[in-house]
Amino acid sequence: MAITSANQLELLQTAEAVAREKMIDPGLVVDAMEESLARAAKSRYGSEMDIRVSIDRKTGKATFTRVRSVVEDEALENYQAEMTVEQAKQYMANPAVGDTFVEEVPPVEMGRIAAQSAKQVILQRVREAERDRQFEEFQDRAGTIINALVKREEYGNVIVDVGAGEGILRRNEKIGRESYRPNDRIRCYIKDVRREPRGPQIFLSRTAPEFMAELFKMEVPEIYDGIIQIKAVARDPGSRAKIAVISNDGSIDPVGACVGMRGSRVQAVVNELQGEKIDIIPWNDDQPTFLVNALQPAEVSKVVLDEEAGKIEVVVPEEQLSLAIGRRGQNVRLASQLTGLDIDIMTEEEESARRQKEFEARTGLFMETLDLDEFFAQLLVSEGFTNLEEVAYVELDELTVIDGVDDGTAEELQARARDFLEAKAKAAIDAARALGAEDSLIQFDGLTPPMVEALAKDEILTLEDFATCADWELAGGWTNDNGERIKDDGILEPFGMSLEEAQELVMTARVMLGWVDPDDLIGAEDGAEEPVEGDEEEAEA
Repeated sequence: MAITSANQLELLQTAEAVAREKMIDPGLVVDAMEESLARAAKSRYGSEMDIRVSIDRKTGKATFTRVRSVVEDEALENYQAEMTVEQAKQYMANPAVGDTFVEEVPPVEMGRIAAQSAKQVILQRVREAERDRQFEEFQDRAGTIINALVKREEYGNVIVDVGAGEGILRRNEKIGRESYRPNDRIRCYIKDVRREPRGPQIFLSRTAPEFMAELFKMEVPEIYDGIIQIKAVARDPGSRAKIAVISNDGSIDPVGACVGMRGSRVQAVVNELQGEKIDIIPWNDDQPTFLVNALQPAEVSKVVLDEEAGKIEVVVPEEQLSLAIGRRGQNVRLASQLTGLDIDIMTEEEESARRQKEFEARTGLFMETLDLDEFFAQLLVSEGFTNLEEVAYVELDELTVIDGVDDGTAEELQARARDFLEAKAKAAIDAARALGAEDSLIQFDGLTPPMVEALAKDEILTLEDFATCADWELAGGWTNDNGERIKDDGILEPFGMSLEEAQELVMTARVMLGWVDPDDLIGAEDGAEEPVEGDEEEAEA
């Protein structure tokens, strides 16, 4: 058919009808029509020609044009779509390289094959626009709960109808052994939305901690309004969960509001989670206090926090130990996830025995190295001194406050401690040199003589050797072997080296060697992103 013989408004009417049906922009359909008509025109005039079609958005009139670009003589390749400056002078007044010459050409007769091709182009573009619309719609809904209809189950994965597309609930994202039949209604959390060639892929979850948080937001108006805030969630899907909440209004009890009248609110969430038991815990900015709350229903006697190591020791009575740990370690594991701390649980008897052992070890250290009698060594330990460095380099008045220690005694203690440390450092350097350690490593700021000796024993002898080390090789970490976490001991881990300290030392060495530009290093730190979930499993101190 000839484009001119058809009702020109019919093009726009068709575009609007398709756009309404697919819920996309009519302009995208018109663009697809322009592309399809241009393809049909190229099949008539020649594929090497640059034929373009423009459809008037008001009248529907289609205008066919041929575009030719002005190029340099040596760049001329396509005579149908390009021309030289000299050739362009017969069409243009002052042609220059980069100019284009546009001329209108007669409309084409669309044969059966051309019409079929045009239809395919339009359908393809419409499908792409529909997929883009679906992706944007669900991307905006990521992180929310969706009501879906079960369509089928494939190898344990549930395929659901989410309205404008399909979603997948993988078997590891289902609670326990729950199963569904076609046409069952199901509520899921939209965990991720990815753009795929066949359309947006919507990944759903019922085990994500965020799913439980969103359920509470639906059941508790105070959370939805922001009066109560969910600070942390930890789940053992289908079995037990802990959720920490805090109220921004002092007159509202956050735990009571989440429980509801006779437990109605929390029970609605429990029913949706297949009977999962939920502990609702008041959040506290003080970590030890929050941990005591998180370990409920167990009673805690004492909490010792090591902020630098990110560890916490919890002491409980003997009869409370099994309750604090929980079945298969569930209670302490959930409390650890909730607080973000490694938790060591011990009984009062175990803690007392451990402290006595530490006391005896430190007493023996001071007796041997400082040539003290047992009473004086015990006095130092009782005052809080744990190692020789503390004795050697503290302010003098911190020693003189001890009963029976005057200025002369304090100075003598410090002199003995410093002499021993210097002798120990010299022995370590001599041992490192005997193993082949070079001055570049020995004199590197940040490494103590015992550290250098430990590195030399591991055949790290030069600054270049040190600069090639990974942070976890120095500070230790964890690796996964078939799902089992295995501890990797770090060379400098016995000296209390953290991952952050190891990273800083290695990067300093690389800068000194000229391997890394310090300006690039500063830029990387300024633009550093948060670690991706899963990375910390590869290197976790």
